[in-house]
Amino acid sequence: MHVIEANGARLPALGFGTWTLTGDTAQAMVERALAAGFRHLDTAQMYGNEVEVGRGLAAAGIPRDEVFLTTKLWPDDHAPTRLTAAAQTSVDRLGTVPDLLMLHWPSQEVPIADTVEALGTVLTRGLARHVGVSNFTTALLREALRPGVRLACNQVEYHPFLAQDAVLKATRAAGMALTAYCPLARGRVAESEVIRGIAERHGASPQQIALAWLVNQDGVAAIPRTSNPERLAANLAAADLVPSAEEMAAIHALGRERYRICDFDFAPAWDAG
Repeated sequence: MHVIEANGARLPALGFGTWTLTGDTAQAMVERALAAGFRHLDTAQMYGNEVEVGRGLAAAGIPRDEVFLTTKLWPDDHAPTRLTAAAQTSVDRLGTVPDLLMLHWPSQEVPIADTVEALGTVLTRGLARHVGVSNFTTALLREALRPGVRLACNQVEYHPFLAQDAVLKATRAAGMALTAYCPLARGRVAESEVIRGIAERHGASPQQIALAWLVNQDGVAAIPRTSNPERLAANLAAADLVPSAEEMAAIHALGRERYRICDFDFAPAWDAG
């Protein structure tokens, strides 16, 4: 599997997402994902499973420096007076320093400049190896890109039915990676005739083709989530598929639909494309 270089961070292109996984299930799936070959884990304080993710990582017996671990802080903790304490909480729950600490959503109350400065403090204190943002638009990224604090990644919803051309252009220009969440559009990729046709030609599943389409784009990682251990190997195998340029373009064209899954009342004003 290839690794994305992003402002000093090295992210494996395919990661294991843990959203909605809790308790013993979360720990067991993390262990199984690592046993299957995943080396990139994604969690967040809001998921309520940092402890279990950390336990799964420790129990798997994989050398710590071989696994890229991401967690995220909710906007309630983005004020400088709260952010470093929240980062320490994640370290305590995970039982290890995360490789990437991200702002989960942009705050509607705390100025971005203040929060990014606090992220610099997090780095100085060794509470994360790299920092980044999630659900940031191009306008918000411009505000967040400040001297002295290199952002490694912007994690956003990205799948074949939601174009992210503007955000991709901005992250690439900044030397950042883009990590795609909901990369399978909650299963909708299996309904697409275009994706199914490409999958048949490759002897693969539509889910594998959707993941291959993502990770074959420059600077793009994906974090599919599953609670089914049997799907882990299939998801990971997607990294070995290489759609043709014509197939990549055909899937990319589906993004004009602008189908967005995660759009909440606290979400920012999204980019047009």
